[in-house]
Amino acid sequence: MEDINPWTTAARRALATLKELALLARPSVVERDAAIKRFEYSFDIIWKTARQHLLSVHGIDQRSPKSVIRACRVAGLLSDEKTEAALAMADDRNLTVHTYNEAWAREVFGRLAGHAELLEVLLAAIEANP
Repeated sequence: MEDINPWTTAARRALATLKELALLARPSVVERDAAIKRFEYSFDIIWKTARQHLLSVHGIDQRSPKSVIRACRVAGLLSDEKTEAALAMADDRNLTVHTYNEAWAREVFGRLAGHAELLEVLLAAIEANP
C-alpha cells in the first residue's frame, strides 16, 4: 500500500492556497477566477487523498469523486450532512471545470469559503485516522 503522508502533504499545500483567496471580501475578477482554479485543484487532490486513504486503511476501492465521498461517509470520515454538502461541492467543481459563465463564477465564489471548510474537515478526518 502507498504511504498516505505525501498525499496529505500535497493536499494541505493546495488547501492553503485556496484559503488564501476564498475569504476575500471583494476579489477582483482575476482573484475570483484564481480562487475558483485553486478550488478545482484543491478538490482534486483531496478527493484523491481520500481515495488513497480509503484503499490503504479501509480496503475500499472507489474511482470517482462522488463514489469516494459516499465511501467516506461509510468509513466514518464524513457525517450524512457533510456528505451531502460534499456531493454538492463536487457538482460545483464539475461545473467550474466544464463551463464558464460570469454569473456562475460569482455564485461559486460565494460558496468557496464553505467548500474550503468542508475540505478541511475531510482532510483532518483522514489525518486523524492513519
